[in-house]
Amino acid sequence: VHVVESGGGVVQAGDSLRLSCLAAGRTFGTYAVGWFRQAPGKEREFVAPISWNGESRYYADSVKGRFTISRDNAKNTVPLQMNSLKPEDTAVYYCAAGSGAVTIPGLYDYWGQGTQVIVSS
Repeated sequence: VHVVESGGGVVQAGDSLRLSCLAAGRTFGTYAVGWFRQAPGKEREFVAPISWNGESRYYADSVKGRFTISRDNAKNTVPLQMNSLKPEDTAVYYCAAGSGAVTIPGLYDYWGQGTQVIVSS
């Protein structure tokens, strides 16, 4: 499975962005997908994972109520809708595919290159 993120950019606090994770591979629909982020000088942290069928999803406390993860297995995409963005959301956002919708980065097998999100105050 090969995954590619897109949709990052520079926005102001309070704005919205929609990131997309596009995957190549016929078995993508059998993988859980997680969105993670890494700010400069900080460890990679989970944002939101979603199970292979979309029935299970979780959110980091810092994004709960503002971010929404979904998936369309027919299109091999997992969007991350980000609303009410804050400067502390500034980070490189990564998409990863793995066997379970978990929050630990090391348990995911396939990673994209990341897309930069910068939120100015």
